[in-house]
Amino acid sequence: MSWATPAQALKRGNRGTQVTSLQQNLRAAGYYNGPVTGFYGSLTQAAVRRFQRAHGLSADGVYGPQTQRRLSSKLQGKRRSTSTSNNSSSSNRRRVLRRGSRGSSVSSLQRKLKLSGYYNGPITGYYGSLTQAAVGRFQSSRGLSPDGVAGPQTLSALESGSRSSASSPITPAKPEVTAPPPIFNNESFIEEQSKTDNNQDALSGSPNWMALKHTIYGKISPKSIVHSGQGLFFAQNMMYSHTITVYDRDYKLVKTIPDVVNLSKYGHSKFNGKYQGSPVEAGFSHNGRYAWVSNYKMYGPGFNKPGSDKCSPNQNTDNSFLYRIDTENLNIEEVIQVGSVPKFLAASPDSRLVLVSNWCSWDLSVVDTENNQEIKRIKLGRYPRGVTIDAASEKAYVALMGSYDIATINLKDFSVEWLRNIGRSPRHLNIDPESNYLYATLNGEGQVAKIDLSTGKVIKKVVTGSAPRSMALSDNGQLLYVVNYHSNTVSKVRTSDMKVLQTVNVNAHPIGVTYDAETRQVWVACYSGSIMVFQD
Repeated sequence: MSWATPAQALKRGNRGTQVTSLQQNLRAAGYYNGPVTGFYGSLTQAAVRRFQRAHGLSADGVYGPQTQRRLSSKLQGKRRSTSTSNNSSSSNRRRVLRRGSRGSSVSSLQRKLKLSGYYNGPITGYYGSLTQAAVGRFQSSRGLSPDGVAGPQTLSALESGSRSSASSPITPAKPEVTAPPPIFNNESFIEEQSKTDNNQDALSGSPNWMALKHTIYGKISPKSIVHSGQGLFFAQNMMYSHTITVYDRDYKLVKTIPDVVNLSKYGHSKFNGKYQGSPVEAGFSHNGRYAWVSNYKMYGPGFNKPGSDKCSPNQNTDNSFLYRIDTENLNIEEVIQVGSVPKFLAASPDSRLVLVSNWCSWDLSVVDTENNQEIKRIKLGRYPRGVTIDAASEKAYVALMGSYDIATINLKDFSVEWLRNIGRSPRHLNIDPESNYLYATLNGEGQVAKIDLSTGKVIKKVVTGSAPRSMALSDNGQLLYVVNYHSNTVSKVRTSDMKVLQTVNVNAHPIGVTYDAETRQVWVACYSGSIMVFQD
C-alpha cells in the first residue's frame, strides 16, 4: 500500500503509478472495487466522490489536497489498528463481505466454505447468490443469524473451522445440513473438456476453455438472451413464438411470458382490445428488478404499416412499444410507446434512463424510468442499432449500421457527437468497466473492432468468424464473447491484445449471448431454436 500523496491533484483522464496507488488505497479503505488499472476513469472518479461524501468534502471527484489528507489519515489509522492485534482476527473484525463484493477475500471465503462442505460452486472471487446461500447454510449450522453476510462472527467461526480441518489428519464429519443442489446440470450434451477444472489455479493461471454444460430446447426462437445480474435469463422469441421465456441458473424454465397486452389498460386509449408484440431485445435496471423488452412490431387493429429490415422514416411505418416487466412477479407492468422497429436498448447504470434504438424511424427513444414514458427522440441516421452506456451514466454510444460511424450522446443535454470511420456497418457495442474502450462488431466487414475512447480511434480489428453479431463482455472486461452467425460458432477474445483464445461450435444461427459473472457461464441464443450454456 502506498502512502505517498501526489504533488498535484489527480482527476479523470490521468494515468500512471500515482493513480494506481490511489486505486489501491481507495480499495483498502472500502470505496473502490474495480480493477487497478492506473487510469483515472469513471469508476475511480465515482469512488473518490463516495469517499468525499462520506467525509464531508466537496464531492467533485477530483483527488486534491483535502481528499489526499483525509484518505491518508484514514489509512494511517487503519494501519495502526491492524498492528495492535493478531492480523487474522483483526482482519476478521474489520472485514464484512456481502453480495456484490469481489476480490481475493471472497476467493478465500469460497475456498473455506468448499473445504467445510457448504459450497460446491466455482472459485470466482465474486460474492453472488451462490456464495450468499452457502454463507447462510454455514451460519444456520453454527447458530448464527442466517443473513448471508460474512461479518466478523461468521468469518471467525469459519476461520476456526478451517484451521481445525487443516490440522486434523482424520476427515472431519460433515455438518448436519442439507447438501446444496448441484450447480450444473449433469446431463451435458458433450463430455466436459479436461481443461475446465474449476480450482483457483486453473482460474488464475493458464486460460480456461469453454465447455458445454447444457442445452435448452423448447418452443423458442431466441433472438437474444440477457442476464438480469441476479440469476434470471430472459430469452426474447420474436414474432415466431410471441413469448419471452425466463430461466434460472439451474436451466429451469421459470415462466413463459406471452407478449399479448391490452394497450388501453396501459394508457394507450386509441388502441382497443388485445395486441401481440414481437420481443427482440432486453435490458435491466434497478439492480435487475425491472426488465425492459423491445418489440420489433405490434400485431392487431391499427397497426397496418409495419416496419421491416429495409425501411426509412419517410415511409411512416408504425411505432412500436417497450414492455417493463417486474422480475419479482414476471408480469408486464408498463407499456411505453417508442419509435418504429425498436431493435436494441440499454438502461443507464444509475437506472434513470432507458435508451431504445429505432431501426426504421432512424432515431433514439429516451425513456424516463420514473415516469415510464418517452421524454425525448434523438435523430441519428440510417439504421441505429447497438447501444451501450458508460459506467458514470454520462455518455451513451449508438452504432449506426447504415454508416461507418458511432454516435456519442451526452446524457445531460442529449447533444450528439461522432466517432467517425470506425468500420463498415457497426452493429453491436460493448464498453469496458472503466469506460476506456469500446468494442463493436462490424457487420459489413466481418470483424470486431476495439476503439480507444480517449482518442476515438480504432486500436485493432480481429476476425472471429463469419458474420459476428452480438457480444458479451466479462465483468472484469478481460474477455469478450462473440457469436458468429454464419460460422455457427462462439469465440472468446482476450481484450488486452484482441487475440482469439478459443472458438467452439454451436447450433445453427447463434444470434445472442450473455455472461453470468457469478458462475462464469456463457449463455448463447441460437435462432434455430435452442439456448446453449458454456462453462468458462
